[in-house]
Parts: sequence; C-alpha cells; structure tokens
Amino acid sequence: MSGTDERTTGAVGIDELLERVRSGYRRIEPQDAHEAARAGEALLVDIRYAALRDRDGLVPGAVVVERNELEWRLDPRGSHRIPEATSHDLRVVVICDEGYASSLAAESLHRLGLHRATDLIGGFQAWRAAGLPVLPVPA
Repeated sequence: MSGTDERTTGAVGIDELLERVRSGYRRIEPQDAHEAARAGEALLVDIRYAALRDRDGLVPGAVVVERNELEWRLDPRGSHRIPEATSHDLRVVVICDEGYASSLAAESLHRLGLHRATDLIGGFQAWRAAGLPVLPVPA
C-alpha cells in the first residue's frame, strides 16, 4: 500500500461510483426499451462478450458492439463509427449481462456527447426474465 489516503485522492468504491453515474441519467426498464426500439426511438446496443451471447442468445434488433469498442463505434464524429451512429441526439440503450457494466458504458457515452444514452436496468438477464424476445445464436 502506498500510504496515500483515499480521502485525498478522491477514490471511491464501485458501489458509490455506480450510484454517482446512475444519478446523471434515467435508466430504462426492459419492456420500455423493447417498445422504444420497436418504435424506432432507440438503438439497443449489446456490449456483452461473445461467450455470454453464445450461451444466452441475442436481443432481436440489437447492435452488437463489445465494450472495448463502444466509444469508437458510437461516436458520430468518429472514423470507426457504425452506420447507426449518426447524431449526438441518438437514444442509445446499452445492454450488458446484469446492468452494471452498461451503466459505466452509458456514462462514457455521455462524455462523448451522446446525451440521451442510457442503460437497461438488470441487463440481458432482466430482458429475458421479462419474457421479451431472445434469438438463439446462429450455429
């Protein structure tokens, strides 16, 4: 241990960080996300890694962008953006497995100017538990 006092470094634990991040935007429930995507009002972005997608399946219509590429793919001004990333006004709903990593990802998108970015409460597991559609991964 370096002897540096956490109070002087501004360090926080992950629970406090999640609370701070989530207080900056309104998260979305699975049914609301499903309806927004069906109405063309939101882009669902699945950031789960391949093993989880292979194990559990896919959210129909969601764009798969693994977490380590998210900012590059969704930055409307970026040279590596996906075709759907056309505006900072895009409503993005980030989906991870249980709704934790997606909160940090949504906050990162806010820093890029995607002010309508949010994440799915409970992640993919809540989506599936709500009885929403899930596609098997093609063999």
